[in-house]
Amino acid sequence: MKLRILVADDEPELVELVEFNLKQAGYSIATAVDGAEALKKARSQPPDLILLDIMMPEMDGLEVCKILRREPATAKVPIIMLTAKASEIDRVLGLELGADDYLTKPFSVRELLLRIKKILARSQTEETAKDQLRCGDLLVDLPRHLVSWKNKPIEMTATEFKLLSILMERAGRVQSRDQLLRDVWAYDSLIDTRTVDTHMRRLREKLGPAAKHLDTIRGTGYRFTE
Repeated sequence: MKLRILVADDEPELVELVEFNLKQAGYSIATAVDGAEALKKARSQPPDLILLDIMMPEMDGLEVCKILRREPATAKVPIIMLTAKASEIDRVLGLELGADDYLTKPFSVRELLLRIKKILARSQTEETAKDQLRCGDLLVDLPRHLVSWKNKPIEMTATEFKLLSILMERAGRVQSRDQLLRDVWAYDSLIDTRTVDTHMRRLREKLGPAAKHLDTIRGTGYRFTE
């Protein structure tokens, strides 16, 4: 069964180009020309991944991302933001709202396909490690992709789940930002390490009291402590 990708952008030429190349790569494609349509289609049939432009009519991509992350049916669907805005604040805002990655226009189709392939592989690969990771009241159920604190579930994106799992599996060992970029995001060439910091901030917010287990090692990276 083909993996389904929702492409939401109000530029017809770009949508046509992306749709053609994604179909050539073996994906099933749905499209939307504005934020409202993107939200409606994502809700009616949650895709395996969403390409979401920021600047769209009706409702911008940031608002769509925020809504999708609040709803259980779409909370874990990987989202790549497509943006003509190159400023750092726009990229960080997208990541803070729950996007898994971003691409600044104009981008190469080859890079887009690579990002999609890696994110889908990361979100769909079954964990081969032990079934559960536990630290006190914090529980990570790997096969079921669930995180809970005192038996209360915590909604997480695929990237946040992978980040927490890796830190817990390597409890007590400092993980550099570069190492986390390679192991969580699977990038061969390093991107801005502030991507890691943004996701760690979101992870801490979601964990609440359990965030006490996450240490920041100044100038180096992060560590999970028991």
